[in-house]
Amino acid sequence: MQAPDHRNVEASELRTVTRLKPTATQGADLLFAWRVAKFVKSNAIVFCAGGRTLGVGAGQMSRVDAARVAVLKAQDAGLSLEGSVVASDAFFPFRDGVEVVARAGAKAVIQPGGSVRDDEVIAAADELGLAMVFTGVRHFRH
Repeated sequence: MQAPDHRNVEASELRTVTRLKPTATQGADLLFAWRVAKFVKSNAIVFCAGGRTLGVGAGQMSRVDAARVAVLKAQDAGLSLEGSVVASDAFFPFRDGVEVVARAGAKAVIQPGGSVRDDEVIAAADELGLAMVFTGVRHFRH
């Protein structure tokens, strides 16, 4: 059984976990991407920029595959992901998902956090020049 996902995360609740902080524009796009991810089947990865959705990966068995699908969807639509932000409905369990979104052009990530490998994922974001914020809550739509 799944409880309804009624919670909306506010900007004041976000916790920056990387050395790089998101810009104000990225912050607005991160919150927008987070709202979109709420309605996407898990494992959800959502790329956004400029208040619009660019690519969505959903329902995959792994988060890294969902990230790859989102990149492919944006590419198929002829959309650039350079400078975009990414929302993940649940934590990144490994650094590989963060590597995929960074290679695609993302510059900031919003995710719940809570993985036993959070330190590894945060280190990857720092190495790749990404800003990352944690919400402390997850979406998980099935």
